[in-house]
Order: sequence, then C-alpha cells, then structure tokens
Amino acid sequence: MTTISPVEVEEVRGVLRMYSDGSIVRSTKPSFDVPIDDDGSVVWKDVVFDSSNNLSLRLYKPVSASTSAKKLPIFYYIHGGGFYIGSRSWPNCQNYCFRLASQLQAIIISPDYRLAPENRLPAALEDGYSAIKWLQEQAASENPDTWLTDVANFEQVFISGDSAGGNIAHNLAVRFGAEAAQLKPVHVRGYILLAPFFGGTVRSKSEAEGPVEAFLNLELIDRFWRLSIPEEATTDHPLVNPFGPESKDLEPVSLAPILVVVGGSDLLKDRAKYYAEKLREFGKRVEYVEFEGMQHGFFTINPNSEDSDKLMQVIKHFMLVQWSG
Repeated sequence: MTTISPVEVEEVRGVLRMYSDGSIVRSTKPSFDVPIDDDGSVVWKDVVFDSSNNLSLRLYKPVSASTSAKKLPIFYYIHGGGFYIGSRSWPNCQNYCFRLASQLQAIIISPDYRLAPENRLPAALEDGYSAIKWLQEQAASENPDTWLTDVANFEQVFISGDSAGGNIAHNLAVRFGAEAAQLKPVHVRGYILLAPFFGGTVRSKSEAEGPVEAFLNLELIDRFWRLSIPEEATTDHPLVNPFGPESKDLEPVSLAPILVVVGGSDLLKDRAKYYAEKLREFGKRVEYVEFEGMQHGFFTINPNSEDSDKLMQVIKHFMLVQWSG
C-alpha cells in the first residue's frame, strides 16, 4: 500500500504551515529576528488568566512603580497577527510593551488569545473579553496579586489593540459600552485602535491600489480573513465589518472615547478612516490620527523611530484628556 505524504497548502511568514491532511505546524518564533531590548527599567511576569484554554497574559510595570506614591494607569496591549499568528511573547510585542510601560508610566497587560484556523472567530474576541474580566476579578478579590494591585489604578484603564488586536478592542468597546457598569470597580476610560484590522466584501481604494510589496499586502489580508472568519461567512461578517449589511447599528450604542491611528501607506488606511468618520457622524467621541508614509505596524517594527515617538505622545495626550475629563 502506497502512503501519500501530506503536502503544504498554506504558509504564513514561516510561522504557520497547513497541510493537505488538515495538520498544522506552528513555530514559537516570529519570522523576523528581533533582539529583546530590556534595559532593566521595566519588570514583567506571566499570569494564566484562562486555564481552560491555557491562555496567559504578560504584566509589565516600571521599576519606579514600587517607590511611587501614585498608582499607575492600566493599559491593555492586544497583539496583532491577522488572528492566526502572533504572541505576547514575541520580541517585537515585548519590546513595544517595555516602551509603553516606560513612556506612559503605566501597567501594561498583554494577553494572548486563541488563534485561527484551529479557533476561528469569535474565539479571539471571547478571549479578549476574558482578559478584561480577569482584571475585574483582581480588582474585587480579597486575595489579589499584589504585584499588580499595589501599584494599579483600576479607575484609569485603557484598552488598546494592534491590527487584529484593534479589531478586538473595537468589539470590546461595543460590548462594554461607555459606562461598562459590568466591569466595576474597573473603569475603562477609552480605547486605542492601532491600525485596526477591519474588512468588507467591497474593496477599499487603499486595498485595491496598495503595493504588493507592502508589509501587509492584499494577498496576506485575504488569507488572514479566509482562515480566521467563521466558515461559510464573508468579510461582511459583523465581527469583521463594523458597518456591514448584518452588523449592529452603532448609532444608538453608547461608546467610550476612541483613538484611531493608522499609517498613511497602510492598506487598511481607508477602512480605519471610514470607521472614524462614520462614528463621528453618529456623535461618538473619536480622534483619528494618520502618520504620513507609514506602513502597517510601523510602531512595533521600529519602536524607537521618530514617528513611533510621535505616536507615543499622541497616546499619552489621549489618555491625559480622558482621565482628567
């Protein structure tokens, strides 16, 4: 009897490979070699937040937090990767969280979530919700993790996401609403969507005309959606397209303030801009910032660049306005 070996049918950046027999092989390392830039000014540790799905989050805080009389704001950073690659432990993610903790003087929480195609949407969104509920449990617990609770201000929480993480942040904003009463004593002040990953069956201009050599090109965008959305669904699915034909009407939904950031050369630019403009039409508090000439993920690819520095200032200003308002 002849045995036919499975053949590779999908491959993404050398990180994920799918075979004709349905098997999947994942690398624990990203496709790019980035050294960890740890100068000792930030400490971190991992915590399991969902044992049933073996999911952890990584906590970061400035070393100076232990001697400060002022408790620090909490900033969630939900990583990107098209919903089926990426991890809190990847060096690019860790380096950006170091920088966020240091520059924002904040507690950074970076959760993992289940990845497609083994776990298609809405799995990642449910995991994002669980990661926020974990914080509520800590805030209300009689025996919390004091590494966190001794220095954290649960009244000043911001939820941020990068690319696919930005999509998760949007869906959390809709789910929790402006007041997020179900999260007390945690108070979410605002959401920061960094190059949010939205889709739709009708191509945007920036998608259709974007260069094939872009860091996130149209072929990758289509592949990410094909393997992450529910089977038989299209990219007009409500979790993918906030304004699709079957999506929830967001006009009557009460939303916390939202900051939307995108690179001017990112193929996702037009969708992010439309998202911000549409919410503004509905009377929502939305700020839109575009970085001319920047590609998708510029702030994690080169976190020490001039534009990344400017973005950090934009985020700091947004946070200051929300917690002083």
